[in-house]
Amino acid sequence: MASYDYDVIVIGSGAGGSVAASQIAKSGKTVAIVEAGALGGQVLNHSCIPTKALLQAASVYEAAKRGATFGIRASTIGYNYPSVRAWKDTVLRATKKSYSNEHYQEQGIGIIGGRAYFIDPHTISVGKARFTAKQFIVATGSELVLPEIAGLSTAGFVTHKEALDLSRPPKHLAIIGGGESGVEFAQLFAIFGSKVTLIEKSPRLINHEIPNASSLLAKRFNKEYGMNILTDTSVQSVSSIGLKKKLQLQRKGKNAQLTVDEIMLATGKRAVIDIGLDNAGVQYSQSQIHTNKFQHTSAKHIFAVGDCSGPYNYTHTAAYQGQVVAHNIVHPRSPVAAQYHAIPRVLFTNPQIASTGASEAQLKSGGTPYDSATVPLSVVAASATTGYKDGFITVQSNRTTGVLLGGTIVCPQASELISELSLAVQYHMTAQQVAHTVHPFGTWSELLRVACAKLAKKG
Repeated sequence: MASYDYDVIVIGSGAGGSVAASQIAKSGKTVAIVEAGALGGQVLNHSCIPTKALLQAASVYEAAKRGATFGIRASTIGYNYPSVRAWKDTVLRATKKSYSNEHYQEQGIGIIGGRAYFIDPHTISVGKARFTAKQFIVATGSELVLPEIAGLSTAGFVTHKEALDLSRPPKHLAIIGGGESGVEFAQLFAIFGSKVTLIEKSPRLINHEIPNASSLLAKRFNKEYGMNILTDTSVQSVSSIGLKKKLQLQRKGKNAQLTVDEIMLATGKRAVIDIGLDNAGVQYSQSQIHTNKFQHTSAKHIFAVGDCSGPYNYTHTAAYQGQVVAHNIVHPRSPVAAQYHAIPRVLFTNPQIASTGASEAQLKSGGTPYDSATVPLSVVAASATTGYKDGFITVQSNRTTGVLLGGTIVCPQASELISELSLAVQYHMTAQQVAHTVHPFGTWSELLRVACAKLAKKG
């Protein structure tokens, strides 16, 4: 029998890799994590955690400025951006304790610093050292794809990493990319006083969400912050003019120009897969590593989780896949398959936008008979007590069985409410069952009850 340095080596310490490593280590297997950057990966260091910390600060500041609506005098409200950044850094320090060397060592997990590269199916190199394992988990994540725009590199730009540590909000910021990251950073800097121009080549922002949610967000961005939304627009070239940057645009077949102080890229991502996968017998494409429903790659002793394998680039999906893989490694005779029919999706804008399950467009294209119901925020008391009216909830159910299939929530606490709808979709609950569940009066959660009651009447 072959002898290995470890039972399992995990390549990457982000959400998927760390969850898998911790659960496997509890079974008594020997585990090591290889990390090329800072422990915790992108999510902890350069993505979700620091971004959400800044968005929370922006939310508090915005709420304070609107205090007059509730009789609160707020004329002297201001902010100190270095202090805002200090709050973000405080959050990072607290969160990093769960991803420290000491934390992993307490679990008996080895930490290997450096970039992993497969030499053969059971061997990786990290620098000049080599390590072997019986099984591997690839959790290398994804990286930003830089668009091919003439002059962009020369003129300069920031990505989400640098944007988190800017000394102050730019006076005029152009954000290229109207997806999740783009709209969240657009609102963040707009709240702190930046004039923001948001550029998206598709016909609408967040085009993976339903059109009603996209249009509501665009209108609110324009109305509340004076944001300039340029959809159906591509950047042809960029040049420097002193300390400023000039963008040559093409919008709906017409040329235009835009001069700003800073450019932020919020374009798409691609899987990090340059780790010698060919040497390990692992099949992959340009966008991801191929896996089956058990997260096996084509080399059955190698698994892949998170952004590098898809099908979603969400932190919670990576963590879920990490749990699936941990179970399948520890209990190979009773494997579980990953299920994706109720994965929640959240944008931390104001209002928040959260979705789960199948959209109407997906149901139509799949030929599924369905009913849909939409209700505005004004149907529940929370809208009146908070003074918040921009938003809605829409839910879909199977026309024959009444089973909930998906939905979208647009309201201040959508990120919290979506879990109930995901639970209902995951376990095939009907709209009537949710409608007959008592929800506390005066909360946003009543939206789901009312929408499901309306939907149940159609059945």
